[in-house]
Amino acid sequence: MVVSQDVLERFGAKDETAFIDQMQKNASNTLIEALDIQYVELSLDRVVMTMPVGPKTRQPAGILHGGASVALAETAASIATAINVDLTKFNPVGLEINANHIRSKQDGIVTAVATPLHKGRTTMIWEIKIVDEDEKLICVSRCTMAVIAKK
Repeated sequence: MVVSQDVLERFGAKDETAFIDQMQKNASNTLIEALDIQYVELSLDRVVMTMPVGPKTRQPAGILHGGASVALAETAASIATAINVDLTKFNPVGLEINANHIRSKQDGIVTAVATPLHKGRTTMIWEIKIVDEDEKLICVSRCTMAVIAKK
């Protein structure tokens, strides 16, 4: 995984390996772990994650389940929002997501790339493109994240 210097500085992390280990620990016993979603790249304006297409992520017809694509997209948007806010004061939560499923996929790996359309104080909007190993577009999604103050 590649973590940008600005993300490390934002979290006060002196060591990229320790930061990555913490991110993996935070994903334990979550949908991220259940779907085998992996972090690839983390920066303030780009988050890249992968997910295998296999028994856990297929629908009965044997192709990638649209819900699995949406879960990957929202995960990328959630992580992107989380690294852009002060997590001691705010929780990022999904507010709205849409997805257009462009092409089916039976096996292999899909990669989600989240980039910001809007980064505000109370909402963020991320565009997420999910592609296959050949960079063919599988799904395009837009996710609005709410930034909620902790009580």
